[in-house]
Amino acid sequence: MKDASARPATAQATPEDILATYDRVAEAFARSRDRTLYERRWLDRALAHVGGRRVLDLGCGTGLPIAAYLQDRRGTVTGVDGAAAMLAIFARNLPRARAIHTDMRGLDLGETFDVILAWNSLFHLSADDQRDMFKTFRAHAHPRSVLLFTTGPGPGEAVGRAGGAPVYHASLAPEDYRALLAEQGFEEIAFVPEDPACKGHSVWLARLRDDG
Repeated sequence: MKDASARPATAQATPEDILATYDRVAEAFARSRDRTLYERRWLDRALAHVGGRRVLDLGCGTGLPIAAYLQDRRGTVTGVDGAAAMLAIFARNLPRARAIHTDMRGLDLGETFDVILAWNSLFHLSADDQRDMFKTFRAHAHPRSVLLFTTGPGPGEAVGRAGGAPVYHASLAPEDYRALLAEQGFEEIAFVPEDPACKGHSVWLARLRDDG
């Protein structure tokens, strides 16, 4: 989601359609997903801030290339996805990882992780659901856990494509994300809107404070 305000969302792409859409296009998405690992710099930066390697990948998709890279870096990966077809590919690609088929909204695994990742997944949710997700992030974090997620550069809704199908995107304003992070005890490490070194992705990195 490079510019959430550029292309208005339509009735053909809503947040309620996301899981069914990804179920339908999972194989096409897997074939077309960029595997050049342009995300690596951010993943390495997240790992540099933690001592452990327990990773919660929310909206994990097929697991390639991100979860596979984290596993190669000694990560113990738990992948969560509400689209069964996507999760089946994830399990095939990463047989040693834990794969959980469930909606990430309202998730409560009763455990914490060193790295919490919502790469190109949070922005498929409605604005209200995105706000609620910060409680989910907090529930799975311990002091100094890192949170890595992508958004749009500014507030708005847009339609993108995945596996050839239209998909909904939304973003809050950066100040709203900052307020949500602070409310849950996270401190911002970095935010780079439309990072040119990451194919235009707007990326956040935060860490739960010791007193969070």
